[in-house]
Amino acid sequence: MSNSSSKQEKNMAMLDRSDERVTHSDSLSGALKAFIGRIRSGDLGMLPVALGLIIISTVFSILNPVFLAPGNLVNLLFDSATVGFLALGVVCVLLLGEIDLSIGSMSGLASALFGVLWVNMGWSIGMAVLAALIFGAAVGAVYAWLFNRMGMPSFVATLAGLLALLGLQLYVLGTTGSINLPYDSVVVQFGQIMVMPDWFSYLVALLPGIVMLIVGANMRSRRIAASLSTEPLSTLLLRAGVLTAGLAFAAYYLNLGRGVPWIFGLFVVMTMLLNYALKRTKWGRSVFAVGGNREAARRSGINVKAIYVSCFMLCSTFATLGGILAASRLASASQQAGTGDVNLNAIAAAVIGGTSLFGGRGSAWSALLGVIVIQSISNGLTLLNLSSSLRYMITGGVLAIAVIVDSLARRSRVSHGRA
Repeated sequence: MSNSSSKQEKNMAMLDRSDERVTHSDSLSGALKAFIGRIRSGDLGMLPVALGLIIISTVFSILNPVFLAPGNLVNLLFDSATVGFLALGVVCVLLLGEIDLSIGSMSGLASALFGVLWVNMGWSIGMAVLAALIFGAAVGAVYAWLFNRMGMPSFVATLAGLLALLGLQLYVLGTTGSINLPYDSVVVQFGQIMVMPDWFSYLVALLPGIVMLIVGANMRSRRIAASLSTEPLSTLLLRAGVLTAGLAFAAYYLNLGRGVPWIFGLFVVMTMLLNYALKRTKWGRSVFAVGGNREAARRSGINVKAIYVSCFMLCSTFATLGGILAASRLASASQQAGTGDVNLNAIAAAVIGGTSLFGGRGSAWSALLGVIVIQSISNGLTLLNLSSSLRYMITGGVLAIAVIVDSLARRSRVSHGRA
């Protein structure tokens, strides 16, 4: 009897604590406390990059008011999309705790393949794009094979790939060194000119808030039915309202200029699809599990080698797509495509956006936010007529700060986990 009463008392105590959690979370103050608690535990989320964007925008707008002009922001979005696709691919391999140093060369080779197949050999646009994407996926499969079968570190494998792909790019382009794409083609128009109609941009601005409300309400009802703590309805409505208002104002402001670029819209759609795959599918949960602890993931039944194959193939495929869109943006494929700081900017964008170099933490949205930070710095310094040397140094400093924040947050999470 004493054991039975003791168990009942423990169960009642657990229910009391559960009710207390529900009560605390079912208010704005409770949600605020939970948010502060996550920050203290090292779960910073998108907070650092959001603060960084505010600081960058404030500084550059003071130094040159043109920075926040609608026309300049539209150009910034055009430029962000091409590098953004490379950053999306980097997120996939960084979540595993690996790296791909060849994405810049892969994008340059993709632009060369696309230009040769379409312009020189007369292939259709669709077939040229498909052939380049298949080649890019094959390159990623080779990296995964070297990693899984040969035990070659991804750093070494992709560094070798960087040199090999660069040489192949030069070979494909031949003695001319560049191929001009027809300016009146839909490809070039898509990369340089095409923007959404005003009404469509406003419609797109409303969709994320509506989806947030539907998904949040569904999750909230399920957690209430399971007697679990849940987000207060007022907080959900506030978040959806703030998001909708922010996106609607952004659409309005960009429409004062040329409008919202279709190429950036494609980038956002791909970001949403990848984020859904990472957060809502078995494959995505496996990626985070492998990045968090490879051996534990293997013992739990996850096909670790298949996860590496999929992520390396996705990374090279996104780099290929980014290279094709970069060619459309420049209306040419040349030996300079994919060189310079393209490679490091894509990696820096993913890290600055919040994807951990240590694996197991990040999201597709980090690529979007990070690339906007990178391009904002580049755009702002260009408006100030400052040299490229300063751009490299400032970008390097921002990357170093992002890695430091990531390391400190990781240390904080470890210490709280031990506590």
